Amino acid sequence: MAIPATECIPLKIRGLFRFCYRTKLQKTWNIADRREFSCSAAKSYAARVVSGTAIARQIHKEIQASVEQLVGQGNRRPHLAVILVGDDPASRVYVRNKTRAASLLGISSSALLRPAGVTQAELLDLIDQMNRDWRVSGLLVQLPLPGHINERAVCNAIAPEKDVDGFHIVNIGKLVLDQRTMVPATPAAVWEIIQRTGIETVGKNVLVVGRSKNVGMPIAMLLHSDRNHERPGGDATVTIAHRCTPREQLTHHCRLADIVIAAAGVPQLITADMVKEGAVVIDVGINRIQESGSGRIRLVGDVDFEGVRQKAGFITPVPGGVGPVTIAMVMKNTVTAARNALAH
Repeated sequence: MAIPATECIPLKIRGLFRFCYRTKLQKTWNIADRREFSCSAAKSYAARVVSGTAIARQIHKEIQASVEQLVGQGNRRPHLAVILVGDDPASRVYVRNKTRAASLLGISSSALLRPAGVTQAELLDLIDQMNRDWRVSGLLVQLPLPGHINERAVCNAIAPEKDVDGFHIVNIGKLVLDQRTMVPATPAAVWEIIQRTGIETVGKNVLVVGRSKNVGMPIAMLLHSDRNHERPGGDATVTIAHRCTPREQLTHHCRLADIVIAAAGVPQLITADMVKEGAVVIDVGINRIQESGSGRIRLVGDVDFEGVRQKAGFITPVPGGVGPVTIAMVMKNTVTAARNALAH
């Protein structure tokens, strides 16, 4: 199902993907169809702003139906356990949003709070208890963790079948091998946005800005892999840029990209002059900046939204873009974990 557009004035080109200056026939956009998008350098665009909130609502309905089916068959409700270490304000907000979403979707949840001074051994012991608790369907530890705790050791301590964040080395390995697995929630959200918006990826040039093992790398894996494999991929040609990529090279790769996925954590890194006409721009960044004068804190992405929206074919906002879909994918992974447990 396509998502209602906030703004929608791009073009649909008949036949093969090609530049608009070679095309005489232009047709109006039909949101019910799967679309091809143009990389025109000759026609101005007003981007279709893709609402992650609307996509999340679609996924919520599917999750609710799945949960009620499970319960209707006499099974326990899926249960999500979230471990929060310390009192980081942003982490508290994320945990609250996850437990609230679980409640709305019929998934039971529990938040286990531990002080910032908890030892790694104590945290690993708690994870082991949750792994062995048959009532817990899905388990996640909210990141980041205090500096004295090894995050990789913690992620690997979670049972792979309960790892709804998809960070366990087994799940990452299966992702790389195109096998069905728990896909990390943010990369899964980017994939869902692309799929549900009807954006074509096969043969397209994709630039992923950011190489983190939890976001950038899994996004690249999803988009470059074979669509005919066990875990279908996007069959795109993917380039990864990162903090050591010179600015002029970043600009060069951006201008070649049909799809730009910004996940670097740098406020407004991607500007209008870097993006070609009609490109798809997905902003994964969540940055808190303080406005001069008022001192007010506001959320911005890695993309200069107001500038880039004048050139892009699609763009996701911050907030209201990838974020709501990410939480929905955690819930979807929790239901998947509950179903998988029944099969074993």
